[in-house]
Amino acid sequence: MQPVYKRVLLKLSGESLMGENSFGIDPAMVSRYALEIKSIVDLGVEVAIVIGGGNIYRGMNESETGIERAHGDYMGMLATVINAMAIQAMLEKQGMYTRLLSAIKMEQVAEPYVRRRAMRHLEKNRVVIFGAGTGNPYFTTDTAGSLRAIEISADVILKGTRVNGIYTADPEKDPTAIKFEEISFKECIDMNLKIMDMTAFTLCMENNLPIIVFDMNEPGNLKKLVLGEKVGTLVK
Repeated sequence: MQPVYKRVLLKLSGESLMGENSFGIDPAMVSRYALEIKSIVDLGVEVAIVIGGGNIYRGMNESETGIERAHGDYMGMLATVINAMAIQAMLEKQGMYTRLLSAIKMEQVAEPYVRRRAMRHLEKNRVVIFGAGTGNPYFTTDTAGSLRAIEISADVILKGTRVNGIYTADPEKDPTAIKFEEISFKECIDMNLKIMDMTAFTLCMENNLPIIVFDMNEPGNLKKLVLGEKVGTLVK
């Protein structure tokens, strides 16, 4: 079977790397994700990754911490680089070639983000990991994922979560919640379904970039998805 997508951007939350822990990085979870990613790289799919930093630092209320928002956001960006380095190490352990590109210059650990360079790495079948968000405070890693996906002309954003799609309500809290197989951007907005923050979501909508929300923790889901099987929920 041939993949239905040539180039994808995989968006992962920092919390997904915690596994059963309440903080930090679970090496077993990162290793599992690396194997899932390898399964689609082996099919010839070009893969870019954006990962959050919530397992290390989550921007907290300024009134609680005394840390102003912009300062806290920069701390969060640095946390994403730590996660990106962890994923990079595990991917390379599985025999893949990778490049880590950071929106904040730190040449000792990552290349500075240059769009054309990122695309060239993808063309050479290297897994490209984007660290440090957009490099600007007040933007989430969801927005970074949408922005980078559009910049590199990705076919789709694959948003890996612990839920197997988009529901009418939170399925972990409401057992009567109904899952959508497919939904439009407008319907998501009308129903106030919080898939991404509004900036990220609007970027995708305006650039006709589809999003698939799926359960990344279910082994084989990523491969099934790129081969065209119905997995998760498609937003288009």
